[in-house]
Parts: sequence; C-alpha cells; structure tokens
Amino acid sequence: MERYAWKAVVHEGCLAEYRRRHDEIWPEMLDVLKEAGIRNYTIWNVGNELFGYYECTKGIEHAARVQGESPVVARWNEYMKDVMTMEFDPLTGAQRELRRVFLME
Repeated sequence: MERYAWKAVVHEGCLAEYRRRHDEIWPEMLDVLKEAGIRNYTIWNVGNELFGYYECTKGIEHAARVQGESPVVARWNEYMKDVMTMEFDPLTGAQRELRRVFLME
C-alpha cells in the first residue's frame, strides 16, 4: 500500500462552505475514489490551509490515472474551485504529491 498526501488553500471566508460540500459529497465521487483504490482518506485544515492524506491499495499511479480520467472528478474539481485553490501535477492531472520526510509505523 502506498500513501499520498496533498495540500491546498481554502479561499478566505469559504471554510464552512468547503466543509458543507464534503459533508454532502456525491455518492458517485465516493465510487470513483473506491475504484481508484483510495481508502483512509482524511482532510485536515489549519486556518485556510488544507492537508489531505489517503492510502492507495492499488498504487499511486493507478489512483492518479483513475481520478485523472474520471468525468466525475473533473466535475468535482470544477464545483470546488470557487472555494479553494489546489495545484495539480501537469503530468498526472492529480493533486501535487507531498514528499514524506518521516514515517513511524
């Protein structure tokens, strides 16, 4: 299993809306994430900064490919862009991966 982490920024005054949208996440979005082999997905915030983490049971490349090819993910990204800014990797189309510097299991 591989781990993946990303970061983004919520626009000023939009954290409550960001949370509301995730409280009402589309079932088809959850289906795509499961198809991508993503589990244990968590998002935290500090102020307007977001930090996301998930585990990829089928590998990061598979997860990135499934998400990158999904019209549901494209719609979700469009839906979310008015409340947040996220950098995407130009090669994979997925969130830019943070590099791990420490792991304790």
